[in-house]
Amino acid sequence: MKKISLLGATGSIGWQTFDILCSHPDEFKLVAFSAGKNIEKTRSIINRLNPELVSVQDEVDARTLQKEFPQIHFTYGSKGLVEVATHPESQVLVNAVLGSVGLESTLAAIRMGKTIAIANKETLVTAGHLVMAEAKKYNVPILPVDSEHSAIFQSMNGENPKQVERIILTASGGSFRDKTREELKNVTVKDALNHPNWSMGAKITIDSATMMNKGLEVIEAHVLFDLPFEKIDVLLHRESIIHSLVEYHDTSVIAQLGTPDMRVPIQYALSYPDRLPLVGGKRLNLAEIGQLHFREVDFDRYRALKLAFDAGRAGGTILTAMNAANEAAVALFLQEKITFLQIDEMIEQIMNDHHNILQPDLETILHVDRETRKTVESMVK
Repeated sequence: MKKISLLGATGSIGWQTFDILCSHPDEFKLVAFSAGKNIEKTRSIINRLNPELVSVQDEVDARTLQKEFPQIHFTYGSKGLVEVATHPESQVLVNAVLGSVGLESTLAAIRMGKTIAIANKETLVTAGHLVMAEAKKYNVPILPVDSEHSAIFQSMNGENPKQVERIILTASGGSFRDKTREELKNVTVKDALNHPNWSMGAKITIDSATMMNKGLEVIEAHVLFDLPFEKIDVLLHRESIIHSLVEYHDTSVIAQLGTPDMRVPIQYALSYPDRLPLVGGKRLNLAEIGQLHFREVDFDRYRALKLAFDAGRAGGTILTAMNAANEAAVALFLQEKITFLQIDEMIEQIMNDHHNILQPDLETILHVDRETRKTVESMVK
């Protein structure tokens, strides 16, 4: 039985992880988890899986829950994230929190030798050089949870990574894939949150609409698979059936296919190197689907994707600035304080004004992150 620590249990990925843990009680035990402010979901997880340690965002919620569940230890805030990540009994940390808040706790878990199942793009985008260096130092596996990176990981199983010609990340195109940039001027938050294929949280759904989500995945792929950006492509694929592809020197292309269900890559990261039955999973029927569609990405249309490629090639703190600017701008859009197209514009302005520092340490990364968020928020005041 694998013992699991889970960061971000009440978010979209975390909740689906909870579903997997409930489906395989003989395979996994949840010993610690963190949640934000969704206390009802937190109670549900506690009642079903009875962990030893729980962290929430606010101290007042921690105190309330402690009275309700005296047998469990409660903590809160950023300190609580680290406590969950470094729980002495857990063997695997699932990082499913949103944003760069998951960075310090992930590094702490690596230093304790825990396997990392990572769904948190921002940790690798902002500090990939630190994370991978620590993982190598402590001989810790980093297992991807994103469907695209899981697909690449599976397509490279048993292969020589030196013989990879390129990797191809697929993208649905998001909720506005059939609109021109001109037609995006007046789209609403409600429109943007209507993803055609996947069920995801609000922030990731907006990132999918701008294609920044795919940009973060490109950078993540560069970090995880140690490939130059010249060997990473993005292909629009409406159906989200082919989750990504790997092309080899001999022109062979290996792809991983499946129905759009995030539980598949989550469960694979937890059960690796084994596979378990997916309870309630829908099997892929290609005859029923009939056709699969593909087209090249227009970087003028999807400006955020181009910005991500630019930041990735530059490296350094511009990655942190770009990611922080995106998180802050998406939050402002969800609050209806800026328009959809202003997300890209704010990120581009931050990147143009940024003084880049290569190979930054953790303190520098956290400083750039904080200052960038303040700058973006000041743009609307």
